[in-house]
Amino acid sequence: QVQLVESGGGLVQAGGSLRLSCTASGRTLSTDAVSWFRQAPGKEREFVAGIIYSGSDTKYTDSVKGRFAISRDNGKNTVYLQMNNLKPEDTAIYYCAADRLGTIVRTRAPAYDYWGQGTQVTVSS
Repeated sequence: QVQLVESGGGLVQAGGSLRLSCTASGRTLSTDAVSWFRQAPGKEREFVAGIIYSGSDTKYTDSVKGRFAISRDNGKNTVYLQMNNLKPEDTAIYYCAADRLGTIVRTRAPAYDYWGQGTQVTVSS
């Protein structure tokens, strides 16, 4: 059984930082593209950042460019999302997702095969 587990969420003041981690069990992520999505209350789930299987290509939504950085350690079967200069509008549940088509980063949620349960990120003003 494949399970993705997110960690690292929490409450932080505006301007602060958090690092999210996504670890898999039951499957190696080393051949998957992995992305982070987020969903705020009353809003649709949106793509945040993604990284291909090798780590050589990444993609970000415009609102987080220059503030967030996605990376991966295939030896640890883990993908990270470093979030800096957080803003109240970043408040959401953050989900990691794995796409077996590992060579490109797709931004639509239905493309992804595996999902975690999410971790809450709350940014206070």
